[in-house]
Amino acid sequence: MDYASQRVDEFEYILDAQTFDTKNTPRILDHKVVFWFGDLNFRIEDHGMLFVKNCITSQQYNLLWSKDQLTMMKQKEATLQKFKEGPLDFHPSYKFDLHSDNYDTSGKKRKPAWCDRILWRVKPKSSLSEDFPLKLSQEFYTSKMEYGISDHKPVIGIFRLELRKIYETPLVQVSAEGEWSADFDALITYSLLQTFPSSAWDWIGLYKVGFKSVSDYITYTWVRDDQVSFTDELFQVYVNKDEIPVLGGECVLCYYSSNLQCIVGISKPFKVLLVCVCFFLIQEIL
Repeated sequence: MDYASQRVDEFEYILDAQTFDTKNTPRILDHKVVFWFGDLNFRIEDHGMLFVKNCITSQQYNLLWSKDQLTMMKQKEATLQKFKEGPLDFHPSYKFDLHSDNYDTSGKKRKPAWCDRILWRVKPKSSLSEDFPLKLSQEFYTSKMEYGISDHKPVIGIFRLELRKIYETPLVQVSAEGEWSADFDALITYSLLQTFPSSAWDWIGLYKVGFKSVSDYITYTWVRDDQVSFTDELFQVYVNKDEIPVLGGECVLCYYSSNLQCIVGISKPFKVLLVCVCFFLIQEIL
């Protein structure tokens, strides 16, 4: 366990030495959410190679948990007890022959181990009355056996993070005007439903239905620079036809607030019409 103790010492050193130039979060554990992940290099103690491999083959991973060094160190190290981890219910991620699913067959014959880990910590409430906005849960945790470019298999985790709602209803109503296609310039209409800190850096993005991230936009337009008309209650923004996808599809418009750093209004889904690609191909040939 000497090496395991050294790894914990190194982790504690990082927590103590790393500082940030911010008033409320000068150290790592001052942050509301901390993820600790990577090749932490903890091994499986005591059990022999044959027993470990038999447990892996039969997927009886639980028989190995009590001798996992990180699990063992967590029982006595207060710093580790602050962090959570999902069950190690998957193949140990180390050590493999390159480009294969075979554990180490070299002369060293390294024993399989869960070296690659994902831990997390949510900062505890400072008082029972504190209105704490965060909920974090892990939905998936496994090693990906299909990758073979390293002697480690990558480990992935999927998390659900719930935040307190600052606003319960949309701040902006946004909609696409008329038919949309790459044949014509388009108009977007939006109105403010509530007062919020709007900015000249706000923009409206065009997204495919089912998009996963704010950065998945097909195109976007600035709400001020591309504005073509407005009243006290209604604003219209211009979109150049060259920015509209030729292949069309089901889309939505999203109003992004620069100050709030999030989407504050989403349109109803609408169809961007398909433009005949054959016409453009013929023009290119001619």
